[in-house]
Parts: sequence; C-alpha cells; structure tokens
Amino acid sequence: MKRKQLEELGLQEEQIKKIMDLNGEDIQIAKDKASASNAEILEENKALKSQMSERDKDLKKLRTQVKDNEDLTKQFNDLKSKYDKDTAELTQKLAANRLNSAIDQSLSKAKVRNNKAIRGLLNMDEIKLDDDGNLTGLDDQIKSLHKSDAYLFDDGAKQNYNPENGNPPASDATQAMVDVFKGV
Repeated sequence: MKRKQLEELGLQEEQIKKIMDLNGEDIQIAKDKASASNAEILEENKALKSQMSERDKDLKKLRTQVKDNEDLTKQFNDLKSKYDKDTAELTQKLAANRLNSAIDQSLSKAKVRNNKAIRGLLNMDEIKLDDDGNLTGLDDQIKSLHKSDAYLFDDGAKQNYNPENGNPPASDATQAMVDVFKGV
C-alpha cells in the first residue's frame, strides 16, 4: 500500500500516518519472519548439503569396497575353478595309476613274462576298475592271449636237460673215437 492510494481515498494525513505505521510494523514482522525462515532454510540447506556430501563419500567408499569385493569374488572364483580343474586332473591321474597298478598285479598273477609286451596286445578301453578295486574286462583278454600266444606266459614248464655227467653229448663220430681209444 502506498500513501498516494490512501490520499486518493480521502484520508487525512494523520490517518495515513497511523495506517502507514501499522503497515510498516506488519511489514517488519513479515520481514523478520521471512528472515528467520530464510535463516532456517539456509541452515537446513547447509545441513542437507552436508548430508549429501557425507552420502557421496559413503557411496564412493562403498563403490571401492564393492569393487574390492568384486575383485575378491573374481579371485575366489578363479581359484575355485583352478582348484576344481586341478582336483579333476589329479583324480583322473589317481584313477589311471590305480588302474595301471591293478593291471600290473593281475598280469603278475597270470605269470606274464613281459608286462609291456602284453599291454600292447590288450584293449585298454575294455578294462575298467570298479569302486571295489576289481578289474573287469582283463581276465578274458589274458585267457585269450594265453591260448594264442602262450610263449608270453611263464607256465613253469621245464625242459629236460641231461648234461650226461659233464661229458659232452655223444655224436656218432665222437663215439667212434671214444671206442677207438678204449680199444674196443
């Protein structure tokens, strides 16, 4: 409200002054309230900015932790897959060693003269080692090889060797000479 507007309404100077004083007081109260409210808003704004700054720091820290966690998780997964692969390889090698050992024992029981020679004749794909440690598919192959190639097995058969009491074996010519010397 302005003085000129009040004068146009036909108010006297004293009335205008009182109205203006009252209006000035209301304006001052409104300004004080606005100033206080403004200060509160500024303080709240400052607090919110501080909270946002703290939040940003926390997020940044969390990102690095998550990144570290992702790196650790990746390292863990890499190590786990390497462990699983190594375990599978070692299990396979151990199974192969067990199978080879069991085959060698069976071949020794069968009195094979040369394990390497016999192994070349065996169909290794048919030979399996079950959970109890028993071989399957080997006995039939050994029996078949014993029939077809008996010389590969030591059956304990001895040849009759009679050295004739240290004398060389007699041939017809030698016997004739021995007879001549004896005077026969």
